[in-house]
Amino acid sequence: MASRSAGRRAQKGDAEPGLLRALALTLASALVWGVAHLVTGRRIVGSILLGAFVLLGAAAAVLGLFFRPRLMELAVQPAWLSGVAGGILALGLVWVTVVIRSYQLARPGSLSLGASTAGAVAVTVLCFAVAVPVSWGAYNTYVARDTLTSIFQAGGGNGRAVNTKDPWNGQSRVNVLLLGGDAAANRQGVRTDSMTLASIDTKTGETVLLSLPRNLENVPMPAGPSRDRFPYGFTGDGAGTPGLLNEVYQYAEDHPDVVPGARKNQRGPELLKATISGILQQPVDYYILVDMFGFADIVDAMGGVRIKITEPIPYGQRGEVLQPGDRVLKGKEALWYGRSRTLSSDYARMGRQKCLLNAIARQADPQTVLTKFDRLAAATKRAISTDIPQELLPAFVSLSTKVKDGSRIDSLQFVPPLIHTGNPDYALIRRLTTRALAGDRAGSSASPSASPSASSTKTRPATEAGGASPSPSPSRTDTKPVSLDDTCPK
Repeated sequence: MASRSAGRRAQKGDAEPGLLRALALTLASALVWGVAHLVTGRRIVGSILLGAFVLLGAAAAVLGLFFRPRLMELAVQPAWLSGVAGGILALGLVWVTVVIRSYQLARPGSLSLGASTAGAVAVTVLCFAVAVPVSWGAYNTYVARDTLTSIFQAGGGNGRAVNTKDPWNGQSRVNVLLLGGDAAANRQGVRTDSMTLASIDTKTGETVLLSLPRNLENVPMPAGPSRDRFPYGFTGDGAGTPGLLNEVYQYAEDHPDVVPGARKNQRGPELLKATISGILQQPVDYYILVDMFGFADIVDAMGGVRIKITEPIPYGQRGEVLQPGDRVLKGKEALWYGRSRTLSSDYARMGRQKCLLNAIARQADPQTVLTKFDRLAAATKRAISTDIPQELLPAFVSLSTKVKDGSRIDSLQFVPPLIHTGNPDYALIRRLTTRALAGDRAGSSASPSASPSASSTKTRPATEAGGASPSPSPSRTDTKPVSLDDTCPK
């Protein structure tokens, strides 16, 4: 009896160091495939695993260092994302298999029940350590694909074919209409209170933002049923609608006959695109509509947005104030920063909105997007609608990289005191638009022959009611666009 007990104690003493060695080799194999195989004499399989691991690591490094722009373009293609999600899951399965097999090869032949249980638990934990990040990567890839297919339709939902070899069809500029929709629970329909045409140079990424105030009147309508109904300019939908530019979207949704052939939720964008195209005498290629309340969710998903506030801005319904200084605004605060009219005006508000968009564009870095991807994707799905086709996303990603990498973003706003919104000089608006897109940024005042009708975001305007204007916004007689980076507070 004594000899058998001594033998078991000796066996246990030999097994415990053997278990630790096995777990160490298993951990090493989880970090670098093939280590346990090589140590235990499985040299062919071990060499294959090690070679595969080195190749995968080298390929990832090369792609990240030298092909990052191309990877970003592939990352907005649903078919590629499906393949990547499947590849990540397959990689995870192989990795877990390597971990389990490494432990099987390295563990001692005889273990006590306690040691065997401890080894199994340790390997299970190690498998989870491998599986969790792999599953997270596959899940986020699926979320990205779902978000893209929810927001962007093939052909933009209108059947237009995209030439992937020349996505811009030889155009020197692509024009995207950026809309802020002011929908609310106590209001029927959508008012487009923010309307900006982003005109982007397809070679350099240099961008001009052409902003139209929501309260433009006598808006000329595009040829067809809408002009037949409003031959002398848009006058609204009867009593209670003054006939402002921000009503055109909902008017089209409520009156299908003015946009024949367009489906529900497409009628508004189509008529507004055509209307603004006529105002500026520029083609409007695509639109993006952001619901203002969904916009707050996007800012929260980013973790807030950094803004320098130069003057107190009333906030909320309880007399709160956004105080001056460098602030990180939460979603609702950012929404009020961009929309507050108290002691301000529509035009001051337009200036703040441009600075807010500029700040978000500069701060939406890859690390922020990656670490908060799930929340950003969910918020984006709720907030955004567009007719940009899926097939054009890689080209837009490439173009946005040029914009983010330092290309100039200029802003030109057609607002008082230079434009009288009740009786706008549309001919001058078109001339100034043509000059801005031609790159005419020198100088700061209108020529004597041109009645002043537009302005840049250089300084503050006098408000309609004569009040103060706590924002970067126009007041001078500038008719040339200026850089948002130069005019927004830093």
